Amino acid sequence: MVNGYDGTGAAGLPAATRELIARRDRALGGAYRLFYDQPVSFTRGSGVYLYDPDGNAYLDAYNNVPSVGHSHPHVTDLVSRQLATLNTHTRYLTDGLVSYAERLLATHTVGSLTAGTPGQAMFTCTGSEANDLALRIARHCTGATGVIVTANAYHGVTAALAELSPSLGRGVPLGTHVRVVPAPAPGVNFTAAVAWAIGDLERHGLRLAAFLADSLFSSDGVLPDPPGFLAPVAEAVHAAGGLYIADEVQAGFGRTGTHLWGYQRHGIAPDIVTMGKPMGNGLPIAGLVARPDLIEAFGRQSRYFNTFGGNPVCVAAATAVLDVLEAEDLPGNAQATGTYLKDAVTRLAAASPVLGDVRGAGLYLGVDVIAPGTPGTPSPAHAAAVVNRMRERRILISATGPHGDVLKIRPPLPFAREHADQFLAALAEVIEAVLDHRV
Repeated sequence: MVNGYDGTGAAGLPAATRELIARRDRALGGAYRLFYDQPVSFTRGSGVYLYDPDGNAYLDAYNNVPSVGHSHPHVTDLVSRQLATLNTHTRYLTDGLVSYAERLLATHTVGSLTAGTPGQAMFTCTGSEANDLALRIARHCTGATGVIVTANAYHGVTAALAELSPSLGRGVPLGTHVRVVPAPAPGVNFTAAVAWAIGDLERHGLRLAAFLADSLFSSDGVLPDPPGFLAPVAEAVHAAGGLYIADEVQAGFGRTGTHLWGYQRHGIAPDIVTMGKPMGNGLPIAGLVARPDLIEAFGRQSRYFNTFGGNPVCVAAATAVLDVLEAEDLPGNAQATGTYLKDAVTRLAAASPVLGDVRGAGLYLGVDVIAPGTPGTPSPAHAAAVVNRMRERRILISATGPHGDVLKIRPPLPFAREHADQFLAALAEVIEAVLDHRV
């Protein structure tokens, strides 16, 4: 398991932490996981910091779900006022849901490259539910079942999505209708790989329903570039009668800096776009935007209702997120700070035998960790050492990629230059410690 607690570091933990872990294990069972060799407990958050029970501040360079920052006052205010007023489901008319949907739709380019082209929205509680619903719509509208994903993709926790998520491991079998293609790394002809998968489905009597991709390919190791490389993939998918589903749970809401949505960096207009809990800064609201003809065709024969999806309290949070993104120009900050951070990490990597390629878009970076003395050899052990040494310095990151050898740096969007400098100082110390064989 990437960046997982296995109990070997328990002796170094405070007694209260060990007891809480034991209680958690008894209450929640073995399927749940904790981060870090020595798990950390938090009692509050503010901006880009989380605080432990002793009041120590940890710089959050990992959590994308509180997209506009932990406990943002505007989000807190709108949610509190709405919770004190009304919270009900979407079978009653509420202006807030409709107004939010209209505002959200205006930011998307679904089914057309013209900004603001009318789409339609459907709301869920989580990104997993959104991807599950997108898959249902794709299968219904195409009459096909085949799905193409990348080699280490992760798309959700439902039964249908687990079999589309190779990153969950061999213990979770892929569906017979699923075809896996190599991630779009250097040297991979990604369009040709997708075309091969389409042909292989057809040879086995299956047709393509959808190509489903995280627009940053984050589980595959963060592979965002070059912008535009997904355009011919979309053409191949459409030529085969399939739908292009852009999974924006990771890439959306200004994360990439240059655009509000990751797919827009590639100049494409997906048929369906799915979004996750960054929509509500961590409250359970997610959803999709799709071509109206798809939703109309689906709705003729399939009712959709989600008791909690799009409830007024979560819609208030989602509205507040769009307010803050605009008022504080957080996409602009993601671009400026992300560029500064990527450039600085690239300079560190050039001088370090333990860091390799640095990739990213906006405030989402992936950094290869390699075995010293063997350039190009992935080193999950050194990556784990970097992640855990950063945690010791109260900086939170994680790891990703098929080998667990890629540092995952993905802070809340208010992460500014001073926070980047704090991060960089700690990273420089950590890679020196790793080189001193204190792994």
